[in-house]
Amino acid sequence: MNSSFVRFSLPLVARAVVASSIAFALSAPAAPPSGTAQVPSLTKMPDSYLDMAARDIYFWAWPMTNLYNRRLAFKVLPHAGLMGGTVPVGPPNHLSMLSDYITPDERMVACPNQDVVYGFMSLALDESPVVVQVPDFGTRFWVYQVVDLRTDSFADLGKMYGTKAGFYLLVGPDWKGAVPKGIAKVFRAKSNTGVVIPRVFQDDTAHDKKAVQASLAGVNAYPLSEYTGKMQLRDWAKSPTFPAEAGGTTKTKWVVPEKFWDTLGAILKDAKALPGEEAIYARANALIAAGAADPRVKEVLVKAAAAADKEVVDPLFQFRNYGLQLPAHWSTVDNGAQFKADYFTRTAAAKSNIFINKVNETKYFYQDLDAAGGRLNGANKYTVTFPKGALPPVRGFWSLTLYNENHFFADNALKRYSLGTKNKNLKANPDGSLTLYVQADSPGAEKESNWLPAPQGQDFSLYIRTYWPQEATLSGAWVPPPVNKGP
Repeated sequence: MNSSFVRFSLPLVARAVVASSIAFALSAPAAPPSGTAQVPSLTKMPDSYLDMAARDIYFWAWPMTNLYNRRLAFKVLPHAGLMGGTVPVGPPNHLSMLSDYITPDERMVACPNQDVVYGFMSLALDESPVVVQVPDFGTRFWVYQVVDLRTDSFADLGKMYGTKAGFYLLVGPDWKGAVPKGIAKVFRAKSNTGVVIPRVFQDDTAHDKKAVQASLAGVNAYPLSEYTGKMQLRDWAKSPTFPAEAGGTTKTKWVVPEKFWDTLGAILKDAKALPGEEAIYARANALIAAGAADPRVKEVLVKAAAAADKEVVDPLFQFRNYGLQLPAHWSTVDNGAQFKADYFTRTAAAKSNIFINKVNETKYFYQDLDAAGGRLNGANKYTVTFPKGALPPVRGFWSLTLYNENHFFADNALKRYSLGTKNKNLKANPDGSLTLYVQADSPGAEKESNWLPAPQGQDFSLYIRTYWPQEATLSGAWVPPPVNKGP
């Protein structure tokens, strides 16, 4: 069990969850496998085949297992609130929202940012459709990410879509109910489990942190039975807090190989096979049935899953090990939240930085290395210089974020974890270019406004976000500048 897990101590939460809600999630009984196995469960299969097939299925289903276990873990919560006063969580179909940037002690999702105010909701559309409220954001940038169990987007809600204020309905694949009056549009998912993550831009100023609250108050989502046709406003700054005990430095381990086969049947039932996936589902169900019938076979499957996790999935945590390769060792993906049959990129993105947006909403650029190919490390000093007129081309905003070796914020005295549009005091060079200084120690008072602090003597990664990217960003005409190592 990952030592970073946050333990609940609410009296209404089951004692098992006080010890570990992930343990609760992973011990939940799985639904019986659906569909007909291509290989009959009593057919003898050699260990070599079981190992090969199990590794393949584990890799393929890793992102779906990640999301499904979150739903199970949050099911025990009595209401929406903030875990440890830091992370927005709630029972399925109930949104929880922050009222400011997320803080550095968050460990639920890798690669958070401090450009937006986040919200989070786990979807259980088999239990109820969900009404999503969109307030009038005015000129402020916003986007609601809505993904299914496969981490593919199924709803377009955001400034880039021209979405109007109002009510929108999320329904599951089999829902056949009546759409109530006042619902502007219905979005149908291909699975019952999913996630909703609102992102609302906020400048890093006291004025905007106050101004954004009026918009945040109208951000909400809830079961259809609670819909009244009127905006239900919330003061998210007054959200209840779940006392929690945090530990460790790495992210919560949502996929545990030893429990993987116990929940896979329910996952396959939740997200039915897409056209062309029938053989994958048949193979997975055959393995589940074989493991259920023979404890020795189950042991082989578990060992294969653990090996795949360590040898195949774990290396994808490093950005340099996957993605479309760009000049100066930057990389990117061009199908975020639209992975479809690209199972490799889907799992790679889920392992390294799950819940990335569709590329037209946000294009991401990843960096582990300097221009010469050396690993970024806080023992060195680096500069990133954007030439005059060559800042990331966006209609929304851009940022450069630094993450430690575990893909979380690197704590520092300035409490500064990114630089970009939100920072109003960045200083351009005399020639109009913009240089950002990435290093452990201050570059000096005159340059400190452009300083992105790095962890002393530790590896780190850089990450550029371009929200609502322009065509030059989407097409590859613009690419990030090199990360140059200094003397």
